Amino acid sequence: MVMDKYLTLSETSELLGKNKETLRRWDREGKLTAVREPMSNYRVYKKEQVQSLFPEFFENKQVAVSNFVIPENKYTVLELFAGAGGLAIGMEKAGIECVALNEIDKWACQTLRNNRPHWKVLEGDIRTFDFSEYYNKVDVVTGGFPCQAFSYAGKKLGLSDARGTLFYEFARVVKEVNPPICIGENVRGLLSHENGKTLEGMISILDEIGYNVVPFQVLKAINYNVPQKRERLILVGIRKDINLKYEYPTPNTKIYNLVDALKKSELFDCDVPQSNGAKYPKSKKDILDLVPQKGYWRDLPIDLQKEFMGGSFHLGGGKTGIARRIGWDEPCLTLTCSPAQKQTERCHPEETRPFTVREYARIQTFPDDWSFNGSLAQQYKQIGNAVPVNLGKEVGYSIVKFLNKYYNFSKPK
Repeated sequence: MVMDKYLTLSETSELLGKNKETLRRWDREGKLTAVREPMSNYRVYKKEQVQSLFPEFFENKQVAVSNFVIPENKYTVLELFAGAGGLAIGMEKAGIECVALNEIDKWACQTLRNNRPHWKVLEGDIRTFDFSEYYNKVDVVTGGFPCQAFSYAGKKLGLSDARGTLFYEFARVVKEVNPPICIGENVRGLLSHENGKTLEGMISILDEIGYNVVPFQVLKAINYNVPQKRERLILVGIRKDINLKYEYPTPNTKIYNLVDALKKSELFDCDVPQSNGAKYPKSKKDILDLVPQKGYWRDLPIDLQKEFMGGSFHLGGGKTGIARRIGWDEPCLTLTCSPAQKQTERCHPEETRPFTVREYARIQTFPDDWSFNGSLAQQYKQIGNAVPVNLGKEVGYSIVKFLNKYYNFSKPK
């Protein structure tokens, strides 16, 4: 199988922890030589060569790590842009009580109400809500705000410059509520959005409203008991009157694979329940029938590669998510909002079909009893947009650890 023999530039960069420019320099110097992959003619690395030069990166060093901590007080969270509740469930599992959640999508709100009738769900546009009733009454404000460009009025971006964006609303609510800690989460792409200026602006705004931003990190879900290669950028703000260090959750080197999500395992005590799911059109099914486990479009005959990829065939990059069949013994690629979406296929290992709703939910580590409202498309969208529950739980533990220290040592008597 093609994928088993070669590593793309991106895959090699991630495996070795080296940036792509370093790998290109090594190629020029002959330290790690790229080759032309015979089927596609792309420059790739032979896996056996990388393994022989860097065996330590291929050793099985899986060690279970626990971030578990018991809350020493009652802690509460106000969640913004709550979606279908992935982060909120995670916080709940970590022992943090949800006092209110804001979400604009009506189907996601129905999902939240249906599963947690006691949660206060504030349905509607965040701009229409005043949160000042929670002033000094909530321990943490969280929010997965969308990534939007700002208007740069001056060298240092202020809160007023961000008006009209949803990060402005996140910052406004933090200012109204005044929690000891706030947590923003976003896609990794925020790092490079507007050449990094958007993230700089967010940090500047949090500084203006009285919060020091902890050096941000991109957390890989696979390091937090999630069988999926998903990444989330976490932005943590600590109120300036608090002189305590926040520590991100310790990553786990034990990696769970797709089999752990869909079969009885350490993650789930039974096989995945049956449920509805999307289907591929016949033309796509005929193509994916030819792709082996852990394979993708490069495993097709060359004439079908060209037909399936069209103009993209001649462009650079591995495009390893296209016409991709996931293997049982690997984590799933990042789920999208639509399981049969063009060029981001995540095909079941054995059957030629997308993952079902419950399989999608398992890969995002939702509990089996967490149901989703709306049409099939709405359910997939809610799950695909969610923060993985287990990642949310581990971040929740890190917040509990911080709040334990705050209430024990720092809160004025």
